[in-house]
Amino acid sequence: MHTGDDTTRPAPGGHLQTLFSLAGRTALVTGGSSGIGLAMAEAIGRAGAAVVIVARRRPELEAAAERLRCHGVPVAVLSADLGDPGQVRRVCDQAAGFFGEIDILVNVAANNIRRPMHELTPEDYEATMRLNITAPYILGQHFGPRMAARGWGRIINVGSQQSISAFGDSGAYGVSKAAVTGLTRSQAEAWSPHGVRSNTVVPGFVLTPLTEPAQAIPGRVEALAARSMVGRNGEPSDFAGIAVLLASDAAEYITGQTICVDGGFSVH
Repeated sequence: MHTGDDTTRPAPGGHLQTLFSLAGRTALVTGGSSGIGLAMAEAIGRAGAAVVIVARRRPELEAAAERLRCHGVPVAVLSADLGDPGQVRRVCDQAAGFFGEIDILVNVAANNIRRPMHELTPEDYEATMRLNITAPYILGQHFGPRMAARGWGRIINVGSQQSISAFGDSGAYGVSKAAVTGLTRSQAEAWSPHGVRSNTVVPGFVLTPLTEPAQAIPGRVEALAARSMVGRNGEPSDFAGIAVLLASDAAEYITGQTICVDGGFSVH
């Protein structure tokens, strides 16, 4: 019988630390200077990990790093255009030089060329594939086996509604984001027996710099919010919890999955 006396209840801190602490881990987050990437980097860092963030523009990277440092997060930056395979390989070579080997790889960086499919050029297609799927593939091929050799690792690939359905001039972006879910399954098959978990996070419509062209269409933001079951569009902060979960020991039995963090958007 509940007496109202909670003094005998154990404090939750120790159990939560065991489940979700990332102390001693190092994460590499691409697209980490803004939007979902920055939110995930901050959440993972505040859970105890050291973080290396990668993006093209150094001023935005430095601003993001300062934000993380304000929360006590050990952070380093790498400026790189991940649409250039040579620069992806440079990230592979340099990332472990800051805080040690990478335990958590978070692939967020992407582009979205929003034109009708018949207007997309071969160059549009190639640029989209290089950044959205080839870069995560190369990074996974580098860091995944190293995680497996150490017996622990986490890969979080960020997909899109276009990973699972046609939506708003999906075009080459839709092709690349569908491929991301396939990459996740292949990584999970290859490395899950060795302690590495790989999963895809599928956002709904999130108010970030990547979606600014869609936000500029009159009525678009309101219509998409209405389609969500919770009645609003996503914010980068909505991805903090899933990032910590999938990066932590709490995700020990979660691998190869496509997890929608979309306010019910995909099932409405």
